[in-house]
Amino acid sequence: MAGPRSKRGARPGGGSRGRPPVDGRELSFDVHPDLLLPSQLVQLEAEAARRAGIPAGELGGAQILRRSVDARGGQVRVHLTVRLHARPNWRAPEPPRPVPWAAAPAATAPVVIVGAGPAGLFCAWQLARRGIRSVVVERGKPVRARRVDLAALTRRGELDPESNYCFGEGGAGTFSDGKLYTRSTKRGAIDEVLAAFVAYGAQPDILIDARPHIGTNRLPQVIAAMRAHLEQAGVEFRFGARVDGLWLAEGGGAERAVRGVILRGGERLAGAAVVLAVGHSANDVHEWLARDGVQLVAKPFAMGVRIEHGQPQIDRQQYGALAGHPALGAASYRLVEQAARIGVFSFCMCPGGYIAPAATRLGEQVVNGWSPSQRRGRFANSGFVAEVEPAQVPALAAAFAVAADGPLAGVAVQRALEARAYQAGGGAFVAPAQGLRALLDGRDMGGAALPPCSYPRGIRAAPLHELLGPLAAPLRAALAQLAARMPEFVTADAVAVGVETRTSCAVRVVRDPELRVAPGRPGLYPCGEGAGYAGGIMSAALDGIGVADAIARALAVTRPPAPAVSTGPAASLPAATPASPRRRGGTVAPQ
Repeated sequence: MAGPRSKRGARPGGGSRGRPPVDGRELSFDVHPDLLLPSQLVQLEAEAARRAGIPAGELGGAQILRRSVDARGGQVRVHLTVRLHARPNWRAPEPPRPVPWAAAPAATAPVVIVGAGPAGLFCAWQLARRGIRSVVVERGKPVRARRVDLAALTRRGELDPESNYCFGEGGAGTFSDGKLYTRSTKRGAIDEVLAAFVAYGAQPDILIDARPHIGTNRLPQVIAAMRAHLEQAGVEFRFGARVDGLWLAEGGGAERAVRGVILRGGERLAGAAVVLAVGHSANDVHEWLARDGVQLVAKPFAMGVRIEHGQPQIDRQQYGALAGHPALGAASYRLVEQAARIGVFSFCMCPGGYIAPAATRLGEQVVNGWSPSQRRGRFANSGFVAEVEPAQVPALAAAFAVAADGPLAGVAVQRALEARAYQAGGGAFVAPAQGLRALLDGRDMGGAALPPCSYPRGIRAAPLHELLGPLAAPLRAALAQLAARMPEFVTADAVAVGVETRTSCAVRVVRDPELRVAPGRPGLYPCGEGAGYAGGIMSAALDGIGVADAIARALAVTRPPAPAVSTGPAASLPAATPASPRRRGGTVAPQ
C-alpha cells in the first residue's frame, strides 16, 4: 500500500540527517486490534511511522511480515513485525506462483514414495526440483473421490478402510484442519513450504500469521493443485495402490538392499530408492516392516478425549470485552498440565470447528477435529490427552485385557481402547461422551442430557472415567487443576467425546540420523509421521524435503533445487482476515 509522498529534505531511501534509512527497515510493535480493521489502514501506517521515529510523509508503505495475538494479563494486543518502504507508490509483491520444472529423464529408475500425505508430496516436490524422477503410490483415493467416502462415513456410518479421514491424497491433514504449526527453527525451509502452499491456492495470510491455518474447506483444492503441478514435472501418481511389503534383494544376511515394493495383488514396483511416508495410522505397514526385518522401536505417544465448548465461551475467556472482534476471529487456547508426573495437554485445537470420525478400521472408534478457513462454527474443540511412555504400556495393556509386547505394544493398546470406545458408543461410529464436569467428578451422567455437540455421527452417554482405564486419573487430575484456576472452563456445558488416540505414531522406524536410511536396508528411507519423525503437516513436509535431499546425495545428484515459486513470501499490509494467536507457555495462553 502506498503512503504519502516523501517530502522535501528527505534523503534517498527515506532517511534524514541523524536517522537510519527507512527503506527495508524492520521493526516490531504491539497495536490494538482496531488498527487491523480495513478502515484503519492509514492509521496503522501512521503508527508504524511513529514507532520508527520518522515523519509519516517519509513512509511510502509498510508491509506486515509477522502477525500474532497476545492476550496475556487480560490485555489483548496484536504483535506485528513490519518492513518499511520509502519508495513512492510502493506495492506489495504478488502472491507466490508455481514455477514450471523440467521433467526428469523417463529412462531413469524412479524413487518410489509410499504415501501421498505431506511428507510424501513434499519429498516428490523436492525430488522434482532436483530433476529426480519419482512415483507416488497411495492406498487411498484422490481428494475428490475421497470426499464421497467421507460423506458416507459421516452421514451413514459406512467406513472404507482404505479411504477415510486418515488415508487418501493429502493424508490425514487434508480433511482435518490444515494447521501449519511447527516447532522447527528452520525459518527458511518453513517459509519455502508456506510459499508453496500459497502458490497452490492457500490464502496469503499463512505467510505472516504466527500460527498459520489453511482450513479443511480449502486444503483439498490446494493438494489437487500441487498434484497437477507435480504431474507436469513428470511425477507419477498411483491411487488405490496399497503396498503390502518390501521387494528385497536376494540373499541372506542382516543387510539386504531394498529394490522396490510389492503391491497388493503381487505387482512389484522397482525403484532407485523407497521412501516410506505412510502416516501415523498405517499400522499394517509397521507389521510387515517388522516381518521384513526393519528395525522398529516404541516411542511416546498420547491418548485421551476431545473436549468441546461453545466458541463464544472460549472467546470471552481469552479476549474478554474484545470477544467477537472482527480482527481477532475465533479464539484458541493451549493447555499444559502436569498430573501425577504425567503430562496432560491440549492437541489440535480447532476454533470454530467440528469433531470428525477418524477411524480407519471397522469396530474401532476414533475422533479428531477440523476447522474451516474462516473458523466461524458454533463450537471450539480440542484433544485433551495424557502422555503415554513405553514404560506405561504394560499397565494399559493389562487394564484393557490385551496382549502387548515388543515395539508394536503401543499400537495394540491404541486399538484396544478404540474397540472399547466403539462398543461404548453402540456401534456405527457413534461416539461415547460425558459432560466435562461429570468426567472430572468421576460420575455417570445419571440420565442428564449431554450438551450439544458438533460430532456428525451423534454421541451417547458413557462413563469415560471408566472406559479410559489408567488414563482417566491424569486427565481428571489435570481437569481439577484447570477448574481451580478457571472454573468457567470445566462446566456442565462442555462435553468430552471419545476417544482421541491418533495424536502421533506409537512406533518409530529406525534410520540413520544423517543418511536417513534404515539400518540393514540400503535404499529404504523412513519419513514423516508414520515413521516417527514428524508431528503435523509442516514437520512432515520438512522431513520429506530432508529425505529427498538425502536421496539426492546418495544418488550423487549435484543439481541444486530449481526455484520453488515465482516471488518471495511477503503479504501486503491490508490483510483484513483475523490474526492468528501466538503460541505461549503457561496453562491457558493464546496461541
